[in-house]
Amino acid sequence: MAKIFIFRHGQTEDNKTHTFSGFRQSDLTPEGIEEAKTIGETLKNEKVTKAYQSDLIRSEHTLQLVLGNYHQGVEIITDPRIKERDYGNLTGKNKDEIEREYPEQFKLWHRSYDVPPPGGESIQDVEVRVLAFLNDVLPTLKPEDVVFISTSANALRPMRKYFEHLSNNEMCSYEYTPSQVFNYQV
Repeated sequence: MAKIFIFRHGQTEDNKTHTFSGFRQSDLTPEGIEEAKTIGETLKNEKVTKAYQSDLIRSEHTLQLVLGNYHQGVEIITDPRIKERDYGNLTGKNKDEIEREYPEQFKLWHRSYDVPPPGGESIQDVEVRVLAFLNDVLPTLKPEDVVFISTSANALRPMRKYFEHLSNNEMCSYEYTPSQVFNYQV
Protein backbone atom coordinates (compact mmCIF):
# COMPACT_ATOMS: atom_id res chain seq x y z
CA MET A 1 0.00 0.00 0.00
CA ALA A 2 1.17 3.54 -0.75
CA LYS A 3 1.94 5.74 2.24
CA ILE A 4 0.91 9.39 2.45
CA PHE A 5 2.31 11.87 4.96
CA ILE A 6 0.45 15.18 5.24
CA PHE A 7 1.67 18.16 7.24
CA ARG A 8 0.81 21.82 7.71
CA HIS A 9 3.40 24.48 6.98
CA GLY A 10 5.41 25.94 9.85
CA GLN A 11 4.47 29.16 11.62
CA THR A 12 4.33 32.23 9.36
CA GLU A 13 4.57 35.94 10.08
CA ASP A 14 0.79 36.13 9.60
CA ASN A 15 0.22 33.25 12.05
CA LYS A 16 2.38 35.04 14.60
CA THR A 17 0.37 38.28 14.31
CA HIS A 18 -3.05 36.55 14.09
CA THR A 19 -3.57 37.82 10.55
CA PHE A 20 -5.87 36.13 8.02
CA SER A 21 -3.40 34.96 5.35
CA GLY A 22 -5.58 33.29 2.78
CA PHE A 23 -3.78 33.49 -0.56
CA ARG A 24 -1.25 36.04 0.76
CA GLN A 25 2.40 35.12 0.51
CA SER A 26 3.48 34.95 4.15
CA ASP A 27 6.80 33.20 4.73
CA LEU A 28 7.97 31.17 7.70
CA THR A 29 9.20 32.76 10.93
CA PRO A 30 12.40 31.42 12.53
CA GLU A 31 10.12 29.27 14.72
CA GLY A 32 8.31 28.02 11.60
CA ILE A 33 11.64 27.06 10.06
CA GLU A 34 12.44 24.99 13.15
CA GLU A 35 8.97 23.38 13.02
CA ALA A 36 9.55 22.36 9.39
CA LYS A 37 12.97 20.96 10.28
CA THR A 38 11.31 18.93 13.06
CA ILE A 39 8.92 17.42 10.50
CA GLY A 40 11.96 16.63 8.37
CA GLU A 41 13.61 14.83 11.28
CA THR A 42 10.40 12.86 11.90
CA LEU A 43 10.24 11.77 8.24
CA LYS A 44 13.96 11.40 7.48
CA ASN A 45 13.84 7.60 7.19
CA GLU A 46 10.88 7.51 4.81
CA LYS A 47 11.78 6.72 1.19
CA VAL A 48 9.69 9.50 -0.36
CA THR A 49 8.96 9.05 -4.07
CA LYS A 50 7.04 12.25 -4.74
CA ALA A 51 6.06 15.38 -2.87
CA TYR A 52 3.26 17.88 -3.31
CA GLN A 53 3.15 21.52 -2.26
CA SER A 54 0.74 24.39 -2.82
CA ASP A 55 1.77 27.50 -4.72
CA LEU A 56 2.16 29.49 -1.49
CA ILE A 57 5.67 30.26 -0.23
CA ARG A 58 4.91 28.84 3.24
CA SER A 59 4.05 25.43 1.77
CA GLU A 60 7.03 25.47 -0.60
CA HIS A 61 9.51 26.60 2.09
CA THR A 62 8.21 23.97 4.53
CA LEU A 63 8.55 21.18 1.97
CA GLN A 64 12.06 22.33 1.06
CA LEU A 65 13.08 22.12 4.73
CA VAL A 66 11.30 18.78 5.26
CA LEU A 67 13.11 17.22 2.31
CA GLY A 68 16.36 18.85 3.44
CA ASN A 69 19.45 16.70 3.08
CA TYR A 70 17.55 13.45 3.56
CA HIS A 71 15.55 13.32 0.34
CA GLN A 72 17.48 14.42 -2.75
CA GLY A 73 16.05 14.23 -6.26
CA VAL A 74 12.43 13.83 -5.18
CA GLU A 75 9.79 14.80 -7.74
CA ILE A 76 8.06 17.95 -6.42
CA ILE A 77 4.65 18.84 -7.82
CA THR A 78 3.08 22.24 -7.14
CA ASP A 79 -0.71 22.15 -7.08
CA PRO A 80 -2.76 25.24 -6.17
CA ARG A 81 -5.77 23.08 -5.24
CA ILE A 82 -4.13 22.27 -1.89
CA LYS A 83 -3.49 25.85 -0.80
CA GLU A 84 -5.10 27.72 2.08
CA ARG A 85 -8.65 28.94 1.76
CA ASP A 86 -9.29 32.38 0.31
CA TYR A 87 -10.36 34.65 3.16
CA GLY A 88 -11.58 37.29 0.71
CA ASN A 89 -12.18 40.68 2.35
CA LEU A 90 -10.67 39.42 5.63
CA THR A 91 -7.26 38.73 4.03
CA GLY A 92 -4.56 40.74 5.75
CA LYS A 93 -6.81 41.71 8.68
CA ASN A 94 -6.19 40.86 12.31
CA LYS A 95 -8.31 37.96 13.58
CA ASP A 96 -8.66 39.42 17.09
CA GLU A 97 -9.97 42.74 15.76
CA ILE A 98 -12.44 41.02 13.40
CA GLU A 99 -13.67 38.83 16.27
CA ARG A 100 -14.27 41.90 18.47
CA GLU A 101 -16.01 43.79 15.68
CA TYR A 102 -18.12 40.87 14.37
CA PRO A 103 -18.32 38.26 17.19
CA GLU A 104 -21.13 36.14 15.74
CA GLN A 105 -20.05 36.35 12.11
CA PHE A 106 -16.44 35.63 13.06
CA LYS A 107 -17.34 32.14 14.31
CA LEU A 108 -19.15 31.39 11.05
CA TRP A 109 -16.49 32.91 8.80
CA HIS A 110 -13.63 31.25 10.65
CA ARG A 111 -14.82 27.68 11.27
CA SER A 112 -18.22 26.91 9.77
CA TYR A 113 -18.43 24.41 6.95
CA ASP A 114 -20.50 26.27 4.41
CA VAL A 115 -20.43 30.00 5.26
CA PRO A 116 -17.65 31.86 3.46
CA PRO A 117 -16.10 35.08 4.73
CA PRO A 118 -17.13 38.07 2.60
CA GLY A 119 -15.63 37.61 -0.87
CA GLY A 120 -13.87 34.38 0.14
CA GLU A 121 -14.20 30.61 0.28
CA SER A 122 -16.03 28.40 2.75
CA ILE A 123 -14.35 25.23 3.97
CA GLN A 124 -16.84 23.41 1.75
CA ASP A 125 -15.41 25.31 -1.25
CA VAL A 126 -11.90 24.26 -0.23
CA GLU A 127 -13.09 20.68 0.16
CA VAL A 128 -14.26 20.64 -3.48
CA ARG A 129 -10.82 21.56 -4.81
CA VAL A 130 -8.96 19.32 -2.33
CA LEU A 131 -11.13 16.32 -3.25
CA ALA A 132 -10.44 17.00 -6.94
CA PHE A 133 -6.72 16.89 -6.09
CA LEU A 134 -7.07 13.60 -4.16
CA ASN A 135 -9.23 12.07 -6.90
CA ASP A 136 -6.53 12.89 -9.46
CA VAL A 137 -3.53 11.80 -7.35
CA LEU A 138 -4.65 8.70 -5.43
CA PRO A 139 -5.44 6.50 -8.47
CA THR A 140 -1.93 7.12 -9.83
CA LEU A 141 -0.12 5.85 -6.73
CA LYS A 142 1.76 2.57 -6.77
CA PRO A 143 2.02 0.36 -3.67
CA GLU A 144 5.66 1.35 -3.17
CA ASP A 145 4.97 5.11 -3.31
CA VAL A 146 5.66 7.31 -0.31
CA VAL A 147 4.10 10.74 -0.73
CA PHE A 148 4.66 13.95 1.23
CA ILE A 149 2.00 16.69 1.08
CA SER A 150 2.87 20.15 2.40
CA THR A 151 -0.30 22.18 2.80
CA SER A 152 -2.22 24.67 4.94
CA ALA A 153 -4.64 24.00 7.79
CA ASN A 154 -7.84 24.57 5.84
CA ALA A 155 -6.72 22.26 3.02
CA LEU A 156 -5.59 19.69 5.59
CA ARG A 157 -9.10 19.62 7.08
CA PRO A 158 -10.84 17.99 4.07
CA MET A 159 -7.88 15.63 3.58
CA ARG A 160 -8.35 14.38 7.14
CA LYS A 161 -12.10 14.17 6.60
CA TYR A 162 -11.51 12.02 3.52
CA PHE A 163 -9.02 9.60 5.10
CA GLU A 164 -10.54 9.48 8.60
CA HIS A 165 -14.23 9.67 7.65
CA LEU A 166 -14.82 12.71 9.86
CA SER A 167 -18.06 14.65 10.07
CA ASN A 168 -18.15 18.24 8.82
CA ASN A 169 -18.25 19.49 12.42
CA GLU A 170 -15.25 17.39 13.42
CA MET A 171 -13.31 18.49 10.36
CA CYS A 172 -13.97 22.17 11.02
CA SER A 173 -13.23 22.01 14.74
CA TYR A 174 -9.65 20.75 14.74
CA GLU A 175 -6.67 23.00 15.39
CA TYR A 176 -3.22 21.88 14.32
CA THR A 177 -0.11 21.90 16.45
CA PRO A 178 3.25 22.69 14.89
CA SER A 179 5.19 19.72 13.53
CA GLN A 180 2.13 17.45 13.50
CA VAL A 181 2.22 14.82 10.74
CA PHE A 182 -0.72 12.73 9.55
CA ASN A 183 0.02 9.33 8.03
CA TYR A 184 -2.33 7.30 5.83
CA GLN A 185 -2.09 4.17 3.71
CA VAL A 186 -4.02 3.79 0.46
